[in-house]
Amino acid sequence: MKQIFKKLLSRCMVCVLLAGCGGQPATPNPGSSQSEKTFVYGTTGYGVEMGDEGLNPHSNYSGWSAVRYGVGETLFKFSDAMQPEPWLATDYEFLDDLHIKITLRDDVTFTSGRKMDGTAVKECLDHLLSVHDRAPGDLKIASVEAEGQTIIITTSEPTPALIHYLCDPYGAIIDMEYGIQEDSNVAGTGPYKATAVSDTEISLVKNEAYWGGMPKVDHIIVKSITDGDTLTMGLQSGEIDATYGLPYASYALFRDNGDYHISSCATSRTFFGQMNYDSAIIQEKAVRQAICMGLDKEGFVSALLENNGVPAVCVYPGSFPFGMEPTAPGYDPQGAKEILASAGWTDTDGDGYADKNGQKLTIRWLTYPGRQELPLLAESAQAALKEIGIDVEVNCTANHLDILNSGAYDVYVSALVTAPTGDPEYFFTTCCLDSSAKNRGNYHNDELEALAAQLHNTFDPEERGKLAVEMQQVILDDYAYFFVSHLQMSIVSKANISGMTAHPCDYYEITVDLDVG
Repeated sequence: MKQIFKKLLSRCMVCVLLAGCGGQPATPNPGSSQSEKTFVYGTTGYGVEMGDEGLNPHSNYSGWSAVRYGVGETLFKFSDAMQPEPWLATDYEFLDDLHIKITLRDDVTFTSGRKMDGTAVKECLDHLLSVHDRAPGDLKIASVEAEGQTIIITTSEPTPALIHYLCDPYGAIIDMEYGIQEDSNVAGTGPYKATAVSDTEISLVKNEAYWGGMPKVDHIIVKSITDGDTLTMGLQSGEIDATYGLPYASYALFRDNGDYHISSCATSRTFFGQMNYDSAIIQEKAVRQAICMGLDKEGFVSALLENNGVPAVCVYPGSFPFGMEPTAPGYDPQGAKEILASAGWTDTDGDGYADKNGQKLTIRWLTYPGRQELPLLAESAQAALKEIGIDVEVNCTANHLDILNSGAYDVYVSALVTAPTGDPEYFFTTCCLDSSAKNRGNYHNDELEALAAQLHNTFDPEERGKLAVEMQQVILDDYAYFFVSHLQMSIVSKANISGMTAHPCDYYEITVDLDVG
């Protein structure tokens, strides 16, 4: 009966989410020609919970939405091999260690109608640097000078990865004269422009003046749908044309089915945990080590992810040149129990959980439901850590940012693309250093800080890779972070949809190539 009720509830949710949030999406807008093409995209990757609501690239991770949904473009973009290549720029030249000259395309206009030139790019970068939480620390830009279709960037220190960072979606170039609208809409340079933006839905129309050719789809609706059953049934019913973030159990419904197409690729999106060093229990290294050794990564990937990913040892997948050498203890529940016992944590009252001085060993596990893997990971960890005597209290909430601010957690588990710039520096500058905006565990290590400074000033790619391996080993040896799995990204679309292709960086989804047959 529970299963029947769940299915009925899911069908009701399909009606509410797909009909109540903007009408029947499969038909053109009222008054439009019946020959016009409409595309409806359902995704778990958009919204407040993900930190990417709206289209303002200068706010949190909303640049991802601007680039993902065809509104914004960056000066450089990543190839399929994760190498930077020109996009709104045509070329660049390092004049010396602190100055880089970038030449811009001469045929680009914003959807506001303004021509994109050096002045417009300077205005955009200046605003980004004045308001964004991560960009100033990444880019190290001291000033930007503009002349015609060129800009010269001066950095405060050598920044070898600058071109990689300029591929980050926060670097999407928008028209600051048009400004950032109240609903977080912007004027970008992409193949589509937004006509309405909310925290749960974006309506787009094609940009007929797009520099990269005429877009093929007239109207696009992007819908945030966090319930996996609703997303699955929306695709099955035809109310949705393509999806991102389907439950893993649902892929079997569409795989080897001629009515659908699945585009997949391996990514550096990693499911990982940060130990909160402000927590008294986490300050015990034995507890941190036991947690790391008590997680059954293989079981999580095979049973709960249905092998749509690979178990992780460290920050990056093993296929990355800077992801193969670091080592960490594997799954060893007996060893974890012995480590706890040596630190005085044993089950003295027979309740199945370790205790010391009358205190039960309880870990507050904070995560969020917006990525379907995270609740599953919490469930897996709760069961696995119970076997070694650790009681895991799971707080899986969309309100996780408020909990982070309060400090009421011991472990924060999230998903992050660890190498979105194709360079190893990003993860550390984002999550591990004193200056990191997302250092959720308030972790500090003098050696790591020194290696990070060395990495930031090293231009040789091979040397950068070696330093990244050393840095990963430092945080693994401290048991400050644990890495559970690397995700295989998949976009499922109806067979009549083309041009919707998964990319290793997880940025480019709706492009000028999208078409509805």
